[in-house]
Amino acid sequence: MLGKISIFLRMIKIEHSLFAMPFALTGMILAAGGIPPVAKIFWIIVAMIAARTFAMGVNRVVDAEIDLNNPRTSAREIPAGKISKAEALIYILISFFIYEYATYALNILCFILSPIPVIIFIIYAYSKRFTFLSHLILGVSLGLAPVGAWVAIAGIFDTGIILLGIGVLFWVAGFDILYAIEDIKFDKAYGLYSLPSYLGIKNSLYLSRIFHLVAFITFTYIKFYYDLGYIYLTGIIFIGLIMFYEHSLVKIDNLSKLNVAFFNMNAYISLTVFIFTSIDILL
Repeated sequence: MLGKISIFLRMIKIEHSLFAMPFALTGMILAAGGIPPVAKIFWIIVAMIAARTFAMGVNRVVDAEIDLNNPRTSAREIPAGKISKAEALIYILISFFIYEYATYALNILCFILSPIPVIIFIIYAYSKRFTFLSHLILGVSLGLAPVGAWVAIAGIFDTGIILLGIGVLFWVAGFDILYAIEDIKFDKAYGLYSLPSYLGIKNSLYLSRIFHLVAFITFTYIKFYYDLGYIYLTGIIFIGLIMFYEHSLVKIDNLSKLNVAFFNMNAYISLTVFIFTSIDILL
């Protein structure tokens, strides 16, 4: 049992929670104007981990056949036979119920709105079969993280936090386009939709840069919307430098550093937003 749980956690790449979690905690800090009650922090973290576990689990089960036929992904846990779809579905259902209970523990509005991310997660899992905009749908799913955490604390919506969610949307879509470049040939052969398979490598790189520029501008505007100080602005400048370096790693004729750009740089970006926002507000 413990072995299967370990395989499932490896399958969903639990370490990639670093992408969305810091943005959720940023939304939490902004809503509270400081550190909220420990119980709120706990249930927001539980909700985030459970939601992401559900989302990635569904994606792996839905894509099992595709992964089996793709040389890059054929060694993943389900196509490699390390865990069955039925076993994965058990953990997915457990994650769903934990997520729902966590939203109920936060407040009634969170619980009422909780099906929205679930629906978006499922749509994303199938989206590459019918639209080139799957990258933006993924962006929406992660962009809900700060919005959901804000609602968990404040119990209402706010224009600023929605703007932060939009910034996250374009940040995620930008790096997901880079990640999808690896599968251009396979996507075309298998009849799957992605912006790189439609636009080509050169135009995809340009579009990714544009998306990240939009994200950077949005993150910068948050400073003025919430009247944040120069500590936050310093963090955003640092993020701009990370984005610039990330794109310098990926070139039309050299994609060897794509995974470094995808994981390391983007984990740094989300953590930087959270850390500098928290320090700015607390000080």
